[in-house]
Amino acid sequence: MQVIRAESIEVRFGDRIVLRGCDLSVEEGARVGLVGANGSGKTTLLRILAGAETPDMGDVFAPGRRELLSQDPNLPGITVGDALDDAVRWHADRLAAYEAALDAEDMDEAARLQALLDRDGWEVGHQVNSIATRLGCAPRDAISARLSGGEKRRIALARTLLQHPDVLLLDEPTNHLDAATVEWLEGFLKGYRGTIILVTHDRYLLEAVASEIVEVEDGLLVRYADSSYTDYLIAREERRARMEKSEANRLSLIRQEAAWAARSPSARTTKQKARLQRLDTLKSTRPLPQESTFKLPLKSGMKLGSTLFELHGVSKSYGDRCLIDDLELILTPGDRIGVVGPNGTGKTTLLRMLTGQEEPDTGSIVKGGRVRIGLLDQARSELNDDDTLFEAAGGGNDEVKVGDTWIHVISFLNRFLFRREQIHQRVAGLSGGERARLLLAKLLLRGANVLLLDEPTNDLDLLTLRVLEQALLQFDGSVVVVTHDRAFLDRVCTQVLAFEGDGQLTLYASRIQALEAEKARASKRKTESKAAAKAAAKAPAPVAAPAPAAPAKRLSFNEKRELEALPEKIEEAEQQVEALEAKMADPSIYTDGTDVAALTRKHEDANKEVERLYERWEALS
Repeated sequence: MQVIRAESIEVRFGDRIVLRGCDLSVEEGARVGLVGANGSGKTTLLRILAGAETPDMGDVFAPGRRELLSQDPNLPGITVGDALDDAVRWHADRLAAYEAALDAEDMDEAARLQALLDRDGWEVGHQVNSIATRLGCAPRDAISARLSGGEKRRIALARTLLQHPDVLLLDEPTNHLDAATVEWLEGFLKGYRGTIILVTHDRYLLEAVASEIVEVEDGLLVRYADSSYTDYLIAREERRARMEKSEANRLSLIRQEAAWAARSPSARTTKQKARLQRLDTLKSTRPLPQESTFKLPLKSGMKLGSTLFELHGVSKSYGDRCLIDDLELILTPGDRIGVVGPNGTGKTTLLRMLTGQEEPDTGSIVKGGRVRIGLLDQARSELNDDDTLFEAAGGGNDEVKVGDTWIHVISFLNRFLFRREQIHQRVAGLSGGERARLLLAKLLLRGANVLLLDEPTNDLDLLTLRVLEQALLQFDGSVVVVTHDRAFLDRVCTQVLAFEGDGQLTLYASRIQALEAEKARASKRKTESKAAAKAAAKAPAPVAAPAPAAPAKRLSFNEKRELEALPEKIEEAEQQVEALEAKMADPSIYTDGTDVAALTRKHEDANKEVERLYERWEALS
C-alpha cells in the first residue's frame, strides 16, 4: 500500500528551478534514504512530503499520519515536559476513540483501534521517559526557550519518535547526538514498524537503515530501488558511465548534423527536413548534469617533527565537576586526533583551551611559535547573518589570496559551488550545508597549520563530506576534531582521545579500540557490583553502634526477609539483562520480524529493575 504519492512536484526560488516535475511513490514499510548535494532540494522535498510546505505545482497524497524532524524545530509549551507530553496526545485520543467505539458497539472500529494499541502500546509513560533519557534530553522542568540549539534538537527528535507516525521523515537526525546515542537511534529505526524517509550525512546510519536510495539530481529524482548506500554508490557510477557514453554519442550526432546543415542543401526534401528536425531535437535534449565537486587544498608548510602543542598535567573543573584531570598530550604535524565522549563531558572545553579562550586550572599548554589556528566551531559563530556571501568570503574586498595567488571573490566562491546569483544573498538565508561550505572556504584562506574542528560534519552533504575527508587526509599540519561521525573517525583520524568520565582521558589508536575499552569497563563495573552485593549478603551483621539519643528504626520481620531475598533477586534480574543484551546483539533480529523497539524497551525496563533492587538493598542494609 502506498503511504505517500507525490506527482509533478515543482518548486522555484526566483528564477531558479529547484525541483522540476518530480514524481515519487513510497510503499508502506519502506526505508528511503534521500541524498543529493547541498542546495539540491532535499530538505524542501522532505518538507513538502510532510505537508509542511506547499509546492508551486504538483500534489502530494498521504492518507496516514506523517511527522517531520526539522533542522530548526519549534517546541510547544513552556517546559520540556510540556513538549514531550504534547507528543503523545495521539495516544490519549486513540484510547478515547477506542472507548467511544465500544460504547457505540462499533466492533469493527474498536477492533481496528485495539490492533493499533496492541502495536504501539496501551501505556506510553515509560516510552516518554525511556526515549527522553536515551536521547539525553534536558529535565522535564527545564524552560524550552532557554535551551541550546542542540538540546532543542534532541527534544524535537524525541517528540518525533514518540508520535509513532505512519511515515517518519527525518532531516539530519544525528546532529548533536553522541556516538552511543546514534547507535541506539540506529537500532530504534531498524525496528520501527512504519515507513522512514531519511536525510543524513551519517553513512553508517544510512547503510544500516536505508533499503532504497532516492537522489535529487538537477531538480529530478533518480531512484535506486533495493539498494543500500554501498549499492547506490556502485549503481550511481555505472549509471553515470552509461549516461556519459550516451552524451558523447549525442554530441557527436549534433556535430554531424550541424555540419550537414551548414552546407545549405539546395533542395528541402522531406528527408532533409526530417534531418533538420532531428538536429533541433538533439539540441533541445537536456544535457547530462555535470558532477558538482570542488577541492579543498589545505596546506600548512610545516616541517615534520615540529611540535605544535604540548599539554602537561592539564586539569579543568567547573565547581565540583572535574572535566579534565592531568592530561598529557603532544601534537605534531600529521596528527589527526578525534575527540569522542558523551555530550557535556568537556570536549568543546578542550578546544577552547587550545585556542586560548579558556585557561586550565592546573598544568601548562605550550603552543609552538609558528602555530596558526583554524577554528570551525559548532555554533558556526564566525559567520555574521547580516553579511552577504560576497562580504563573508572577502571581508569587503574584491579579491582574496589563496596560497600565493590573488583571485576574485566570485571566482573563489564558484570553486566552492556557490552560484554567481548567490553573491548578494545574506548568510542568514544559506542552508546549513552552504554555511558549512562557506566556513571551509574561509578555512582555506586562513592558511592554518592546526585545525580545531567542532562537529564539522553537521549539515554537510555526502559530496562535501568526502571532499573534507580527502583534504584532511592530505593536510600536512595537525587536526583535532570533535565528532560523533563514526565513518569520519574511522577514515580520517590517526588516534582517538576518549573522555571516559571523572576527568579521565585516554588516547587510543582507533575508535574501535576506544569502543572495546568502554565495553570492558562496563563489564567490569557490572561484575564488581554483583560481587559487592553477594559479599554484603554473606557478611555477618555489623556490630550495632552505641545508640544515639533517638533510637534508629529497626527492620520489621518482613523487611528482614526482603533483605535476605534481595541478592538472589538481583542476580536473577542481572541474568535477565544479560539475556536481553545477547538477543539484541544478534543481527538476525533486524530481519526476522522481531519487534526491536519493544525489545529495547524491555532491556531498558530490566536495567531499571536492577537499579531499583540495588537501591532497595542499600536502603535496607
